[in-house]
Amino acid sequence: MKAIILAGGLGTRIRGAISEALPKPMAPVNGKPFLEYVLHHLTQHKVNQIILAVGYKYERIQDYFGSSFGQAEISYSVETEPLGTGGAISVALDLIAEADTPVLVLNGDTYFPIDYGSLLEQHIQKKAGISLALKFLEDNSRYGSVKLDNQDRVVAFTEKQAAGQGLINGGVYLIERNIFQNQVLPDKFSFEEFLANKVTDLPLAGIVFDSYFRDMGIPEDYQKLQNELSAQL
Repeated sequence: MKAIILAGGLGTRIRGAISEALPKPMAPVNGKPFLEYVLHHLTQHKVNQIILAVGYKYERIQDYFGSSFGQAEISYSVETEPLGTGGAISVALDLIAEADTPVLVLNGDTYFPIDYGSLLEQHIQKKAGISLALKFLEDNSRYGSVKLDNQDRVVAFTEKQAAGQGLINGGVYLIERNIFQNQVLPDKFSFEEFLANKVTDLPLAGIVFDSYFRDMGIPEDYQKLQNELSAQL
């Protein structure tokens, strides 16, 4: 299995908690870069090629991880200017040779260690073009929510609102390589906006997982990771 990790974010919301010299995915968690936890889980699930879509201070990531992690090959898709999540995925896909293989895409600031084999199996069963790994939260006010029909097709994305329970986008996707073909898209675009705009046009499946979930986007959750991930590596 192949994977793209979106690791180019500036991390402006947690700059008070980590050094300006560090790209966000390299934020230390119990003495190890956060990205190392994500890579470790990927390689435990037979992911053998990982593309790191990087930008801000990417040299720190490249110097630390080099060209491999465990048995997985690592390569780098370097943004000279921010491309948005969609632009970064589009460029990174060109580094994967196999044209007919679904590709994992992960947010580099979220830890959601799901069973990727199960995601792939259900992606194939549902004949999806894009499958989203979803997480049920009692309070989804930070994230907005994802609505499914009775066939697990995504039918709507709702904006952030007052506290309430529901399914959120966990930041882990399985996408078909040709998903951007025949789409008129700018070089810079948001993948999340692409999904919202194409929800009625593309076969989007939502797969619910009950795995641990933590987004390190705010200082409070970044601090929680220090304790919660202590036994992961």
